[in-house]
Amino acid sequence: MHKTFFLLSFLLTLFNTYSQVYNNPLLSDDFESQKKWVDSVYNSMTLKEKVGQLYMVQVFSNGDNAHKAQIRKHINNNHIGGIIFSLGGPVRQAKLNNELQAISKIPLLVGMDAEWGLNMRLDSTYAFPWNMTLGAIKDNKLIEQTGRQIGEHCKRLGVHFNFAPVVDINTNPKNPIIGNRSFGEDRNNVTEKALAFMNGMQSAGVLANAKHFPGHGDTDADSHKTLPTINFDEKRIDSVELYPYEPLIKSGLSSVMVAHLNVPSLEPRSGYPSSLSKRIVTDILKGRLGFKGLIYTDALNMKGASNFDESGEIDLAAFKAGNDVLLVSEDVPTGITKIIDAYDKGDITEERLEHSVKKILQAKYKVGLNNYQPVGLYNLVDDLNRIEDDILYEELIENAITLAKNKSDLLPLQNLDTKNIAYVHMGDDSGSVFLDELKKYTKVHEIKSDKLDDLIRQLNAYNTVIVGLHRSNDNPWKSYKFTNQELVWLYEIARTNTVILDVFVKPYALNDLQSIENIESIIVSYQNSDLAQQKSAQVIFGALGAKGTLPVSIGENFSVDDGILTNSMSRLGYTIPERVGMSSELLNKIDSVANFAVNLKMTPGIQLLVARKGKVVYNKNFGKHTYEGSDQVKTEDIYDVASLTKILATLPLLMELVEKGIVSLDTKLSKILIGFDESNKTNITIKQMLSHYARLKPWIPFYQATLDSVTKKPDEKYYRSEYDPKFNIKVANNLYLRSDYQDSIVKVIKESDLLRRLRYRYSDLPYYLLKKFIEDHYDKPLDQLVQDHFYRSIGANYTMYNPYNLVSDKNIVPTEIDNYYRHQKIHGYVHDMGAAMQNGVGGHAGIFSNANDVAKIMQMYLQKGFYGGKRYFKSETIDKFNTCYYCENNNRRGIGFDKPQLGEEGPTCGCISMTSFGHSGFTGTYAWADPDEEIVYIFLANRTYPRAENNILLREDIRTKIQRLIYEAIIE
Repeated sequence: MHKTFFLLSFLLTLFNTYSQVYNNPLLSDDFESQKKWVDSVYNSMTLKEKVGQLYMVQVFSNGDNAHKAQIRKHINNNHIGGIIFSLGGPVRQAKLNNELQAISKIPLLVGMDAEWGLNMRLDSTYAFPWNMTLGAIKDNKLIEQTGRQIGEHCKRLGVHFNFAPVVDINTNPKNPIIGNRSFGEDRNNVTEKALAFMNGMQSAGVLANAKHFPGHGDTDADSHKTLPTINFDEKRIDSVELYPYEPLIKSGLSSVMVAHLNVPSLEPRSGYPSSLSKRIVTDILKGRLGFKGLIYTDALNMKGASNFDESGEIDLAAFKAGNDVLLVSEDVPTGITKIIDAYDKGDITEERLEHSVKKILQAKYKVGLNNYQPVGLYNLVDDLNRIEDDILYEELIENAITLAKNKSDLLPLQNLDTKNIAYVHMGDDSGSVFLDELKKYTKVHEIKSDKLDDLIRQLNAYNTVIVGLHRSNDNPWKSYKFTNQELVWLYEIARTNTVILDVFVKPYALNDLQSIENIESIIVSYQNSDLAQQKSAQVIFGALGAKGTLPVSIGENFSVDDGILTNSMSRLGYTIPERVGMSSELLNKIDSVANFAVNLKMTPGIQLLVARKGKVVYNKNFGKHTYEGSDQVKTEDIYDVASLTKILATLPLLMELVEKGIVSLDTKLSKILIGFDESNKTNITIKQMLSHYARLKPWIPFYQATLDSVTKKPDEKYYRSEYDPKFNIKVANNLYLRSDYQDSIVKVIKESDLLRRLRYRYSDLPYYLLKKFIEDHYDKPLDQLVQDHFYRSIGANYTMYNPYNLVSDKNIVPTEIDNYYRHQKIHGYVHDMGAAMQNGVGGHAGIFSNANDVAKIMQMYLQKGFYGGKRYFKSETIDKFNTCYYCENNNRRGIGFDKPQLGEEGPTCGCISMTSFGHSGFTGTYAWADPDEEIVYIFLANRTYPRAENNILLREDIRTKIQRLIYEAIIE
């Protein structure tokens, strides 16, 4: 009998203990040790010290000396239990935190309002997106990871409580204080997001706080200025506003903040905020919902509460209502006095005081304040700005951007050769990052005007108009609406044009649109951060798919969870190296090599780009256009890419003809060029000559035959200084070659001797001949053909022949000061003399481009002929050209493409796969693609300036040294 009784008693005790631990989120795993510590500390305190523990005061780490002295006074005299940090930088906060903790008898519980992370970045952007943005994300694992990483930040900074997540269900578009801070209006989505966020943050050892109880979502008044009213019956509040709390509480929610709200259906007394209502705090939150965690008031210095004229009365009322922590009191000393007086009178019992103070101490133990350690200052800023945070931020933005409307599947934009795109800016904040990102994909012109009729007139030249609404991203409460003028202009633009509207604000901005009938596509990008602008442009062009769904409904046009999903179209995107298995730190070693080359005058400037797995991860510029000039190299600047022309222009046109069956790799010259059937080159095949295995001379200096034998300058027999129908080949400024000389070039090649021995010998001559064949076949010039067939559709809008006709000199990098042929600075004209004698359009040279455009074409090759939703070539065609047919003869070359070396010396670092391919150029250029590692590497330079004899860049192997660093940066 006794044994049974003792067993039952033991099991009951065990059950009660388990129940207590399970239901109380403030108890630690070692709750017995926690209880001993809490009891010991509590029993050692005076009454004033116990009451002081109830208070959490606001601290500005950037505050002046008077403010800091006041905080010290609160700690020393009022024995406050906690502080909430606002403003200031991480180092200042950490130092002040350590100082304040050092003078506090009982370690302080430190809190922050870090709903979207710590605002600790050097560029003053927020660590993570706002909740409305997160509400658009379908994958809640990302939300949980957000909570965890914010928690890690908080813990690193010595913050124990984060006043997040906001669980208000925002059903009122006019809500001035919640809005972007809410996950949305769907109660299930809000609950799921809040749970994920809470679980993530608390897994990092930082306590969460759900706010604002019982629900701040449906009000149009600012609680910082007045006492807003929630005018719903108890049934509605229970089914909507209170809905998220029960699941969060059951899952271990640490604390709740009670709102500064007037809720007549729950608290009938007029002017009684929720935080002062016993029915709301004790009866509903603690009683009906069974919450055992810490209960915070909202800031007690908010306006609008009536019936509390005497200082300190609000503090006392809040404590009597059932709150544990009194946040931001207007008068801490008076409040403490009022509570002590009530205690002495018996209005507050020892049991009531003990209940709250011990909960506060339990929380302190749980976050490790029983073994307090100061915040470490070493590496603090770096620890708060980790690469994994950048990765997560990108993933969040990418997953949030929402395509709300997409008439006729306009997005992502395809067939860029048919698109003439304009961008129109609206709003009071910059959209320059968005525009710059759009320009990476194709030609986009910003159209501006102070007059609507003039704007519409200018837009008549475009068939697609992207309208961006950009408003300040400084904080989530900034203005987000269209102005009346902007609405009028938008309607008119949409009436006459195909429009893509992209709003970089919360989706409620769309409520002001009376009609969306004439707007073909609508994107909600939620925030105007640089990253949101970049990623939204990538969605428009299909480098990223649209993944988000609307977290709120918008009038009659859109419902919650609306969102059109799109797929990536395999266009180059832009991201950070770690997202594609590379190290930013290791990749940045490239900088020192590039700077070394520039500083030692191996080349005036460099453009460098590295992409992996379809994402550009490194795109930097070094140096200037010339040594003596002031023009710094910019991303949009274009270089003479020299022999890269072979694989950027001639080769793709030839591939196309091979696919059409017009020629094959075994086609002989005698079959494609008239007159070659009687030459010594009649049996040379395309395969042989493009493998540089055809006994062709490496180079013929055609220009030398046109120079005066005495002066060594252009002979008047061949040149004029002004245009003439018989002298219409412009080789440079004020220098025109005879019109019939191009035929002479082909004739010279046809009649040239072959090399005595068959061996690998690099030659430009095949590309003169292929240019002739291709132009004759299509009866169009090569420069027009390559634009029509490839560049326009692929979006290579910076790629062209003869840029002097099209681009400002400010954006063209000069190549040489010619003292042997044209006797002038070569700027905007092709450097290669033979190409110049072909009116700047050579099959072997003549293309100007920037690194980004060259990367697009190389990426197309890497993707076996597919890019931007279009198949340019069959996979087998790329393989056919990317094959070394004469490797057994010690010839590494593919068909047009260069390949890695077979022995010790060659065009690569020797650390690259044999499936890789590319080409180099005389001016210092280099383009290489590696299918095995999915890497594209572009190096553009003008090492020939001012003299082509400067060959240090090649002798020092700068391009391949950088290539080696790229491969060393691969971490997975």
